[in-house]
Amino acid sequence: MQEFRLPDPGEGLTEAEIVSWRVRPGDSVAVNDVLLEVETAKSLVELPSPFEGTVEALLVEEGQTVEVGTPIIRVSGGDPDEVESGKPTEETVEADASGGAVLVGYGVRGGAETRRRKPRTVQDPPAPEPPTPAAPEPPVPAEPHDASGPVLAKPPVRKLAKDLGVDLRQVTATGPIGDVTRDDVQRAAQAPAAAQPAASARVAWSGGREERIPVKGVRRATALAMAQSAFTAPHVSVFTEVDATRTMELVKRLKASDAFAGVKVSPLLIMAKAILWAIERSPEVNSTFSPEELVVHRYVNLGIAAATPRGLLVPNIKDAQELSLVDLARAIEQLTLTAREGRTPPADMQHGTFTITNIGVFGMDTGTPILNPGESGIIALGAIRQKPWVVDGEVRPRWVTTVGGSFDHRAVDGDTISRFVADVASILEEPALLVE
Repeated sequence: MQEFRLPDPGEGLTEAEIVSWRVRPGDSVAVNDVLLEVETAKSLVELPSPFEGTVEALLVEEGQTVEVGTPIIRVSGGDPDEVESGKPTEETVEADASGGAVLVGYGVRGGAETRRRKPRTVQDPPAPEPPTPAAPEPPVPAEPHDASGPVLAKPPVRKLAKDLGVDLRQVTATGPIGDVTRDDVQRAAQAPAAAQPAASARVAWSGGREERIPVKGVRRATALAMAQSAFTAPHVSVFTEVDATRTMELVKRLKASDAFAGVKVSPLLIMAKAILWAIERSPEVNSTFSPEELVVHRYVNLGIAAATPRGLLVPNIKDAQELSLVDLARAIEQLTLTAREGRTPPADMQHGTFTITNIGVFGMDTGTPILNPGESGIIALGAIRQKPWVVDGEVRPRWVTTVGGSFDHRAVDGDTISRFVADVASILEEPALLVE
């Protein structure tokens, strides 16, 4: 009998929420079969089995938050020389079919012993006897999943189903291993309303006068971090309106360029490049303050704030200052897509040095963003709208936006803040400065 304890999913995290079990008591599991999906303060992670056997019991329920090292499942059978004291095999990393990283064979906190698997002798099964001919039967349409059994679906598919209000237990699976695919979910969402179960309908003002939502996972981590930042670092915020007409013209040209074929180009890309350019001129904004010292970073791990169904995530692009414009565009696109699909690895959430928040996508003109803990600056890009603007003494329609930002006044003085924001605005007004 083996007990699998909740491992550290990465970056020294101490707890995780059990999101969904992929197995049930009585199921047979092999090494590296996915047992469950957990949510940490940073990401969704699939946990594979470190041993083989038969599932005897699930020791924690879905929705429960448990600490690292807690026994979560009991499996009988397997090779006793393979795993000792519930310690799984060597940690490896593999890629799943969607390209996301899946951790395989974790150890519990404190490490795990590594043992080689014993070679197994596989015998060919006896040849089956030929079946007795029978009259052909009419085809039977596929049935939805058994509501009492596990639903096989990757994390991005589960997120899509949650966003569309689709109950995975009522979806007909067409995947190669009986799993629910993205197309399955989309077909279910487009089916007539009468075909959808009442439990999955997302109706406003239903379910009583109040709804109580536990604060956990990403939302809890974000709330604690924002409170710490707001009441620790003295924030100062500045704003300026910018004529971004030439930026919009550049974005249009880049979209038509062969070099950017297949790459998403938006004003956020020009803003990111403008920030990198301005940081080089005012490096103090890219720093970390402590009572003992001010650490000025000579590299930029550029965070991009992303709103996701799991809450606000701020993954960052490592050494963004080294990237060309097209490589920066690819990095931003990949980072935001991964965040929205719930596949951001913990490492991408660590060691950021400066952040952009694009509130313009929500129609907002400006705001006073809160700093990420450990950072001294954050820039907010507002909506870009056509407005009357004075050009050479004449009022003309121009594309206008507001650039705002918050800074840690312990690390950055007012004159540096003003110069930095003015530099960012100057690039949005005349992006040709980037190549001078």
